[in-house]
Amino acid sequence: MVVPAVLTITGLCKTFVSGKHTLQALQDINLQIQAGRISGLIGPDGAGKTSLMRLVAGLLQPDNGEIQVQGIDVFKSPLQSQSVLSYMPQRFGLYEDLTVQENLDLYADLQGVDQQQRQQRYTELMHMTALAPFTHRLAGRLSGGMKQKLGLACTLVRTPQLLLLDEPTAGVDPVSRRELWSIIERLVKEEGLSVLLSTAYLNEAESCDDVILLHEGCVMGQGTPLSFSQPMQGRSFHISSDTLGKRQLQHRISKLSGVLDAIIEDEQVRVVTHTRQVPDLNEDLAHLADARVEACSPTFEDAFVAMLKKQHQGMSLNIEPTTSQSNLSDDTLIEVRHIKKRFGAFYAVKDISFSVKRGEVFGLLGANGAGKSTTFRMLCGLLPVSSGELMVAGHDLRHASASARSRLGYMAQRFSLYVNLSVMENLNFFASAYGLRRAQRTQRIAWAMEVFELGNYANTSSGDLPLGFKQRLAMAAALLHEPDILFLDEPTSGVDPLARREFWERINALAESGVTVLVTTHFMDEANYCDRLVIMADGEVLAQGTPAEMKARFRSDELPTPTMEDAFIGLIEHRQTSMTEVTV
Repeated sequence: MVVPAVLTITGLCKTFVSGKHTLQALQDINLQIQAGRISGLIGPDGAGKTSLMRLVAGLLQPDNGEIQVQGIDVFKSPLQSQSVLSYMPQRFGLYEDLTVQENLDLYADLQGVDQQQRQQRYTELMHMTALAPFTHRLAGRLSGGMKQKLGLACTLVRTPQLLLLDEPTAGVDPVSRRELWSIIERLVKEEGLSVLLSTAYLNEAESCDDVILLHEGCVMGQGTPLSFSQPMQGRSFHISSDTLGKRQLQHRISKLSGVLDAIIEDEQVRVVTHTRQVPDLNEDLAHLADARVEACSPTFEDAFVAMLKKQHQGMSLNIEPTTSQSNLSDDTLIEVRHIKKRFGAFYAVKDISFSVKRGEVFGLLGANGAGKSTTFRMLCGLLPVSSGELMVAGHDLRHASASARSRLGYMAQRFSLYVNLSVMENLNFFASAYGLRRAQRTQRIAWAMEVFELGNYANTSSGDLPLGFKQRLAMAAALLHEPDILFLDEPTSGVDPLARREFWERINALAESGVTVLVTTHFMDEANYCDRLVIMADGEVLAQGTPAEMKARFRSDELPTPTMEDAFIGLIEHRQTSMTEVTV
């Protein structure tokens, strides 16, 4: 049985011109999306995913080509095509001063939904998204995950035939991601929707019926996730050692000839080779008698990274650890004792305690609204503590925050440098702000340009940089004054897997050199790079320890090898169950 196409794209091209810059966003795109399926749009930063989504939604005009939705030409009959599709952009336009119900009413008005049909549709959507108890709450007071679910509900007040979702799970915690996916799968199964979604989480690609891989505006492939991963059989391995730390093990393995990719996965290193061959550990790891190599099943991410690395060589990383972490002192650089943060009568952080040692990578994880961002800002000296003790680099932040901040580097979640200044102008500005003078300033800027390979962009406005280079520039600026502690707030949000790998190789090298790193992330696989971490919920610490200790708590016959995502969701669900029992 041939499944009809809900979306057909033929010869699609789109170019953007900004001043003297011309960007070929999409080049001769040809593809079909079948009805009643979830199709994933996957690609690195700048691949053209958002441009493609906006063209299908009729929000952009192409240079050439044709798009048909349910047989309707999007460009010749825009109103007719928009009646059969709905589009949820990355930053959905909720009105934060309106309640949940008022947002629904507004979007129903905008989409021309009949008054008699609204209440039944609202009831279905509120039940599906579990937002029924919050219809009178202001949208601005919802958690990140709840906002995403409300945005999806507003998109669906009129039932479409094709639903376009541009990174719907970006920036939300694993519990919220799982809930959103459950909603999407239910919509496809029960309402017969066709869904085209883009995502930065490659494990989500495994849940799609069909995957389209974009790179530099071209389609590199389309098929089931299995059709991408199956050809990788015999090229994926796990390597482990009891005598060498996983960061050092990964660093050494990544240098072996024949190794295409090496990442930390759980308590071992996941390796992808160029060809079907077992990695030769005698090349650099001959002294490790306990090194173990086991073949493992390939994933979509293995195939994705292999295809991209064929297209271009990854950045050569110039940061090398100058000191082995095993030789570093056991100093405690961050000491948190019973800190609280109150906003009026509301406690965002409730009596939390933990410590971080020199050279550690320490993770701060939590669901949206857990209080981790508030904790993070207090640690950086950006928010005052309501009560408790907070020592950073030997300074009490309540009395000597300026002295402490001179020892810190900070990289915000959203690009926070000056977009109208060039790369070199930004570095000069931050060097001055950190008090670097003359020779030291010249030397540190030269270091940043070389190590982060920014030379070709020296005179480019930072706002025009590709996202991966914006990330490099932000980290370079944060490290100019050689801080003891580096704070990273969702540092890899929105960047592609290759940029994430490059980023973590840099962080690992910095930690091995003695820099203490405190990081927040929603990518649970990145939690495996942490030496220790805390998981927060509702302003409290649910658990703290090593990633291995977290996962061990949820090991069972049904789940013999739990992941960090399993541990995170298990902790959150256990808390929710406990709170429900107390309430009852």
